[in-house]
Amino acid sequence: MVLEMKVPSPGESITEVEIAEWLVQDGDYVEKDQAIAEVDSDKATLELPAEESGIITLKAEEGDAVAVGEVVCLIDTSAAKPEGDTEAPAAKEEAKSAPPKVESSEPVEAKKETYASGTPSPAAKKILDEKGIDSAAVSGSGRDGRITKEDAVKAVPSMGSPTGGSRGESRSKLSMLRRKVAERLVAAKNETAMLTTFNEVDMSPIFELRKQYKETFKEKHGVSLGFMSFFTKAVVRALEMYPAVNSMIDGKEMLSYDFCDISIAVSGPKGLMVPVIRNAENLTFRGVEAEVKRLAIRAREGEITVDEMTGGTFTITNGGVFGSMLSTPIINPPQSAILGMHNIVERPIAKDGQVVIAPIMYVALSYDHRIIDGKESVGFLVAVKEALESPEELLMDGNVKKALEL
Repeated sequence: MVLEMKVPSPGESITEVEIAEWLVQDGDYVEKDQAIAEVDSDKATLELPAEESGIITLKAEEGDAVAVGEVVCLIDTSAAKPEGDTEAPAAKEEAKSAPPKVESSEPVEAKKETYASGTPSPAAKKILDEKGIDSAAVSGSGRDGRITKEDAVKAVPSMGSPTGGSRGESRSKLSMLRRKVAERLVAAKNETAMLTTFNEVDMSPIFELRKQYKETFKEKHGVSLGFMSFFTKAVVRALEMYPAVNSMIDGKEMLSYDFCDISIAVSGPKGLMVPVIRNAENLTFRGVEAEVKRLAIRAREGEITVDEMTGGTFTITNGGVFGSMLSTPIINPPQSAILGMHNIVERPIAKDGQVVIAPIMYVALSYDHRIIDGKESVGFLVAVKEALESPEELLMDGNVKKALEL
């Protein structure tokens, strides 16, 4: 019996996927549930498992865009598994393509080269000299790499000083996920009235709390007390104070939410992923840290699902982990705002009439001015700043141990 394997639907609104990579070769024997391909949708990269065991026949090439429900391969379930076939498909293919070894006791005479590689012919040398081009900067197409007259004619003088360095280039196809991200970013710039407001945060209070309770927190809960829980709690508080920031435009209407689903930007092997922390307003510090860790691991291991990246109401992105001092993050549509975190650097600031050195982070809020006014955007960011600079009072109700569940 020949089974037709069709592309399953990765999620709502997705109509096609792209074959990113076949993990098996045409004619291989595959086991049921074995991963046979990686497919890209416009939201995530997913593995395609074999539905039955048998000999596989591929019906699509890598890079092909195939519609959901279209046949991508056939599996002959009546075929028996080859006996003693324990060698990996990649190893078999390599062995198949390797040239046969020839052993001989006779000495092999070294091949004599008439011209050294890169040596121009007399006619080619004359043309290169007239153009002022060093022969080392020209690739020869003649025998043994010799530079021909035609090579010299085609050679173009460098606009700068000739260095003889590599000037190669490569071209590769963008994955469907990367193309979709690009489309969404351009759409966000073109279709929203995006503005960015900035502020700075003195991270000293959070540093002190983490220094005092980090080890105890990790021993009890099994997760680290990081910065993300403080920022998530501060954002939830600010969203409740400024509900317009937790809203979206839907045609001619404003859609507001009474819950906070916080999207967290995570760098994964296939690019930027944005998993969502659901109902963050109901989570404790431990709950936020555990969820951030869980989602980050799933994103980096390529196990994140479309559902886990859909439906956020506000996004937090942390460019500081890569050393960014300041940036203007782009809104994650259809959301109306995004908070950008940056690196923490010791800077001189004025405090109580004195100049002191403190760990400072610049923060940025990009927002859609069509739905959020300047007063609300600035007020929101100030509320985040206030909560981060007074976490014990504004985020922990004056009881640190209770808030950290210690």
